[in-house]
Amino acid sequence: MNKKLKRKVKSLAKIVFGRTIVVALSIALQIIFLMTFTVYFSSHFVYFSAAMAVLSLIVLICIINEKTNPYYKLAWVVPIMLIPIFGTLLYVFVRLQFGTHIMNRNIRSQIKKSAPFIPQDKAVAAELESISEKEKNFSSYMKKYAGFPTLKNNGAEYFSSGESAFPAMLRELEKAEKFIFMEFFIVDHGEMWDAVVDVLERKAAQGVEVRFMYDGTSGLVLVPHNFPKKLAEKGIKCRVFAPFRPIFSTVQNNRDHRKILVIDGHTAFTGGVNLADEYINRFERFGYWKDTAVMIRGDAVKSFTAMFLQNWNIYNKKGENDDFSLYITDAEHSFPDENGFVIPYGDSPLDNENVGKTVYLDIINRAERYVHIMTPYLILDEEMTQALTYAAKRGVDVSIIMPHIPDKKYAYLLARSYYGELISAGVKIYEFTPGFIHAKSFVSDDIRAVVGSINLDYRSLFLHFECACYFYRCDVINDVEKDTLETIEQCCLITLEDCKKYNIFKKLAGRVLRLFAPLM
Repeated sequence: MNKKLKRKVKSLAKIVFGRTIVVALSIALQIIFLMTFTVYFSSHFVYFSAAMAVLSLIVLICIINEKTNPYYKLAWVVPIMLIPIFGTLLYVFVRLQFGTHIMNRNIRSQIKKSAPFIPQDKAVAAELESISEKEKNFSSYMKKYAGFPTLKNNGAEYFSSGESAFPAMLRELEKAEKFIFMEFFIVDHGEMWDAVVDVLERKAAQGVEVRFMYDGTSGLVLVPHNFPKKLAEKGIKCRVFAPFRPIFSTVQNNRDHRKILVIDGHTAFTGGVNLADEYINRFERFGYWKDTAVMIRGDAVKSFTAMFLQNWNIYNKKGENDDFSLYITDAEHSFPDENGFVIPYGDSPLDNENVGKTVYLDIINRAERYVHIMTPYLILDEEMTQALTYAAKRGVDVSIIMPHIPDKKYAYLLARSYYGELISAGVKIYEFTPGFIHAKSFVSDDIRAVVGSINLDYRSLFLHFECACYFYRCDVINDVEKDTLETIEQCCLITLEDCKKYNIFKKLAGRVLRLFAPLM
């Protein structure tokens, strides 16, 4: 049995015999109970249906007046209109989730505590305003509503693949003297993780404080239930973000999709690269895996440190608190060759401020010559579609690089449903023929770029905890654009003729899937 087949069998066994089935069955049973409850009361109590009709009307009025994405409103309005009693009870059940409210309260508390340690330097703001008033306005928004300042005194290095970023990550981990913070969406056993944990264990033995946090989705399938305990035995503090539990809860929909590595408060990594072998092409899943990452040095690392501690401290026990001043400190070295401005930022699904989407829209709307995008998924709302098509119509070169070999076929069918509309408006869509694009980057006019964890889909823009780094007039922007153009050379351009020839049943499937787009 070859290595690839063994991995598939192992993954299938984990799903069939592991916690995935238990959790799924438990949640399904809770939904069945809610439906049974609805049917029983509807048939046995005369006034129940009348009361529920009134409640349904009140709920619909509340939904329509909510400050949220129209597509999410539609996702609730449709089931409530079609199955009034069940849809209404489900909505009320979801809205009353205590876990979500507790998480939101804890996050707000941590953001408030960390804010004094990442202030906006007035001299930097004044310099930015002297260059561009629009950029200063954008900077003000990022500080006031996202909570992250614009910073100088930074250096940045861009990596055009996971396999080029990985040696740099190991090299910097080896240099750690004080602390290592790691926060990743996916961790899986293999060559990459084995190399990382070997360094972490040695560093912990040397007295370096090592903290590792991973999202609960990995705990569901990829790593064992006692994974945190095993790391603790190696001297590594470990926490699971939103671990999956057999309860029907909206907390389980808000995943930690961030990729953050912070070393001693002076060096940080972010991007699309997780801690699993497919990200560094040690084994093939969907052809060649194209990813990106960026390493930051200097004052901007303070923001990544704050991001990590904010999420880590959500799970603090009563009375347990980090002293932010021990970890968030000014950079010891300057980077005179890098004169641009940097804004590392995070996005939370619980604060009603869609920072990730706003940054992308700002880049598109202010573009004058070009906007080049790499994204694994293309699931758009009306506002994003309008921004992309209008930019193309006013003469901006809008190019989007997508995978030719997708990791999720339903997401690809859904993405294809947008192709015709975008291409008709002048947007260029390229598919990366060697395999799968997992990179998440925007670059525009040689002066703005974003590299991070944020996809162009509903989950990234509205439901996940995300992070990224925004660059303005930095040298690294040229590296992002160079890599984007080199990637386009490995792509096929999708035409309107290609859209017309696309399989009719796949077209129909994509259109139907749009009904469920907010859930994907």
